Parts: sequence; C-alpha cells; structure tokens
Amino acid sequence: MAPRWAFSAICTLSLLLTLAHSKTLKRDVKALNEIKASLGWRVVYAWVGDDPCGDGDLPRWSGVTCSTQGDYRVVTELEVYAVSIVGPFPSAVTNLLDLTRLDLHNNKLTGPIPPQIGRLKRLRILNLRWNKLQDVIPPEIGELKRLTHLYLSFNNFKGEIPKELANLPELRYLYLHENRFIGRVPPELGTLQNLRHLDVGNNHLVGTIRELIRFEGSFPALRNLYLNNNFLTGGVPAQLANLTDLEILYLSYNKMSGTIPSGLAHIPRLTYLYLDHNQFTGRIPDAFYKHPFLKEMYIERNALPTRCKTYRCP
Repeated sequence: MAPRWAFSAICTLSLLLTLAHSKTLKRDVKALNEIKASLGWRVVYAWVGDDPCGDGDLPRWSGVTCSTQGDYRVVTELEVYAVSIVGPFPSAVTNLLDLTRLDLHNNKLTGPIPPQIGRLKRLRILNLRWNKLQDVIPPEIGELKRLTHLYLSFNNFKGEIPKELANLPELRYLYLHENRFIGRVPPELGTLQNLRHLDVGNNHLVGTIRELIRFEGSFPALRNLYLNNNFLTGGVPAQLANLTDLEILYLSYNKMSGTIPSGLAHIPRLTYLYLDHNQFTGRIPDAFYKHPFLKEMYIERNALPTRCKTYRCP
C-alpha cells in the first residue's frame, strides 16, 4: 500500500495539472483586465500576462484566487489592499460572478458602491474599509444572501443605513463605524439571527435603544454592540437585558439619560460596559459590583455617584 504522503502528493499534482489545462472563463479574464487597466501601475507590476489565473509559465496574479468549475477556471477571491489605489470603485468587479471574497480595504477608492454589487450572489466577505467611498449604500447590497462579513467602516458614506441589510440571513459581522450616516439604526437588523457584532459608532445617528430593539427576540446572537459617538437619546431600556449573549456594550458619547437598570448586571457574559459622557443620573446598582465577568465599567462624565475611583468596576 502506498504511504499516505504519496497519495496526498498525487492528489495535489492532479489538482495542479487540472488547473494548468483548464481555461479561465473569458468573462473573468475580461473583467480582471478591465480592473487592471483601471487600477493602474500599483498592480500592473504584479499582474503579468493576460490570464489572471496564470497561463503557461506565468503565475496567477497576486491577490487573485481561482478554482476549477467543470472545464473552466473562475475567479473566487480578489484581495488588493493597502497599495494606495486611487480612483472610483472598479465597477468591472461586479462581473466576477463567482467571487466569495472581495477585499479592497486600506486604499483610496472614491465614489459610490455601484448598485451592480448585488450581482455577486456568492459573496461571503466584502471588505471596503479604510477608503474614501461616498454616497449612500445601495439597497442592492441586501441581495448578497450569502454574506457573512461586511466591512464598510472608515469611509464617507452618508444617508441612512439601509434596512435592506436585514435581508442578509447569514450576516455575522457588520462594521459601519466612522462614516456620516444619519437617521436611526434600522430595527429590522434585530431580525438577523446570526449577527454577532454590530458597530455603528462615530456617525450622526439619532433615536433610542428602545426603538432599536422593539421587535420581540431582537438580536438573539449579538455579542458586541457599539453605538458610541452618536446623538442617541432616551434611557437604557430594561429589555436590553434580553440580549443574553452580550459581552460588550458601548454607549459612550451620546445624549442618553435616566437611570441604569439593574437588569443589565444580570447579562451573564457582560465584560465591558461603556456609559461615559452621557446624562445618566441616579446610582449604580450594587449588582454590577458583584458581576463575575465584568472587567471594565466606564461611567465618568455623568451624574452618577460611584465608589470606583478609577471608574472601572469591579
């Protein structure tokens, strides 16, 4: 019997030979060459030849991942980040219909995300953070039903957060902080059964937490909730304690008021609680000082008395 390593080597060689003799889908070749032309010299030096999946002695283009489907190779991942790409979002990307990952973060892309983004039905990860993208988020982004990770932070997006994001049943991580969003956080996001991380901090959002969690069973899997540095008002509703998986609650730098409900201290996994720079009054419930997992509780710049001199409890 052949050793296990020999069998593995044969499988690897077979895969390489399959890739070598497969043709790259013309649609993907055309799209990547259009992208190459639009991105300029920053990627040209690393993208040699006409075939992004490699051709003969030429390797596949850097940042491009291909896989075989039948007799053809298709582009499944495109990662071109931190190379100071300047210019509008490359619309030809939306012709790469087999993409599962698109990562263009930490560049200098401008303009809007084209509505054709909704064509990428297989996309699971979309990372566009740290660019200079503008305008509103197109509602067509809600057509990316397989999306699990969406990173749009540190851009110049404006308008309201589209409620169509609630149409993404697999979404787990949603990063929208450091933009110019206005209006309210759509309560429809609370219907996302798999959402673990929601960050809308550092925007111009208004409204109350009560409005955000108004649906019964809202945010059943949420672990981290960042609402800081906005213009939220109202109090901390007792219903927030129903988010039993919550570990981080960040409400700093808003205009919230009222007392802190003791129910928050009974969220079993709560580890970090940020309430500073608001208008809270009353006293801190004793239960917070006995919480087994609470590591830090920031309450400065409110009207709350405290026995924690460093404003960190316990």
